[in-house]
Amino acid sequence: MPNPDVTTVLLVRHGTTPTTGRILPGRAPGLHLSDAGRGQAERVAAHIGQLRRPPVAVYASPLERTRETAAPIARALGLRVRREHGLVELDIGDWTGTSLRRAMRRREWATVQRLPSSVRFPGGESFAEMATRATDAVLRLAAAHRGQVIVAVSHADPIRAVVATAAGAPLDLFQRVTVSPCSVSAIAYSPEGPRILCVNTSPEGLVDT
Repeated sequence: MPNPDVTTVLLVRHGTTPTTGRILPGRAPGLHLSDAGRGQAERVAAHIGQLRRPPVAVYASPLERTRETAAPIARALGLRVRREHGLVELDIGDWTGTSLRRAMRRREWATVQRLPSSVRFPGGESFAEMATRATDAVLRLAAAHRGQVIVAVSHADPIRAVVATAAGAPLDLFQRVTVSPCSVSAIAYSPEGPRILCVNTSPEGLVDT
């Protein structure tokens, strides 16, 4: 029997895009899922739609790639996609559109990987601001759907930050969390605190919550 005090949030990263693994798109508009990404979104939707406790709401970052990932999930559940700005990608400012290869050659790259709590992107936000913003959004959504299951479609860094915060890990370790395209990470929130149910799970490995 579901616990009325426990809310389960399924954090879904958007599917693959034409720039995945090559470009740092940040919040640049107009980036859509690739054919592979659309297939990933359909598969994750099929598995979420089969859960014994179906989600009651589907939220997504306002960017195209997250909304396109959320659309088939919402369709499978008979719901609509609700936009939540708190789930949006890290604002990397002047780094937007930089190739991953070029970014890795910058002297700041080692700090981004090893001491992200000290990094603020020029013209953008800091990792700390992103972590606070994303975690606050997830906690707010969980409180609004107490005792239920919801879906939040976001991006790799915000999901990493939310998972690390739930685990009580410092932000400087959050880069150790792997969040693959269209993977699912699940966190149960209760008055006793968060409990991580799974991280970076493929749709096929998703267990009922």
